[in-house]
Amino acid sequence: MYIFCNLAKYQTKMAIFRAFRKYKYGIVLSGGGARGMAHIGVLKALNEEGIFPEVISGVSAGAIAGALYADGYKPDELQLLFRDSNFFKFVNLTYPKNGLLTINGLQSFLEQHLRSRTFEALKIPLFIAVTNYNTGLVEYHHQGQLIPRILASSSIPVVFNPVVIDRQIYMDGGLVDNLPVSPVRSDCMRLIGSHVNPVGFTDTTGGLVRIAERAFHIGAADTVKQHARLTDIFIEPKELSKFSIFDVSHIDEIVRIGYDETINVLENRGLFNKF
Repeated sequence: MYIFCNLAKYQTKMAIFRAFRKYKYGIVLSGGGARGMAHIGVLKALNEEGIFPEVISGVSAGAIAGALYADGYKPDELQLLFRDSNFFKFVNLTYPKNGLLTINGLQSFLEQHLRSRTFEALKIPLFIAVTNYNTGLVEYHHQGQLIPRILASSSIPVVFNPVVIDRQIYMDGGLVDNLPVSPVRSDCMRLIGSHVNPVGFTDTTGGLVRIAERAFHIGAADTVKQHARLTDIFIEPKELSKFSIFDVSHIDEIVRIGYDETINVLENRGLFNKF
């Protein structure tokens, strides 16, 4: 009886707590390069089940997908958009001073397809995580010019040139926070986390790029685990581990994996009916 009473009090307290939150559903989208296309499948599955995120927090590839979704693109439209776009159209070879590639191609892509130019113009509130090179700290931007922040959040160190905004140098936000929960957790009744960089066992190195990629994900794993505990639903398709962040030849399969995993997770959790 004592346990039952405590449980009832806890449930009542949580109901009151959630009643004062701004959004019914929020979603956090991790970085992950080409793996980030799995976010499209996640959003598609959620929408089909009547779950429409009202606020988004994203980083790197999650910032790209999140911005386009917040701009009004439907998941199927996003899949077609990325299927028809080659990653190497996004980047241009340059002299390796600060990075091996420039990100001008991605800027052109966003300028062509992104209808909103500011955070304020988006249909859904969006937060983007970026790493400030000068201070070494993560920042969560949600106001002002949109495209420079997306580019900064997507600027993988060494691979891409960093981005300068207001005289500060910015890089990939995933360096410090690859599951940016904190900007939205307190405002959401239910928060969904979509993480596309599962760190499981591997018995192969796969070359220099895969070693660097895996080292990055291992370094971020503890922080991601801590932040995952702050979500109500955590989606992390293990099957994505077979793809690299530059594997753009399997977009449809990556989207499908995100979709299938989301359906499985929602079914196991009773489509949020327990909350």
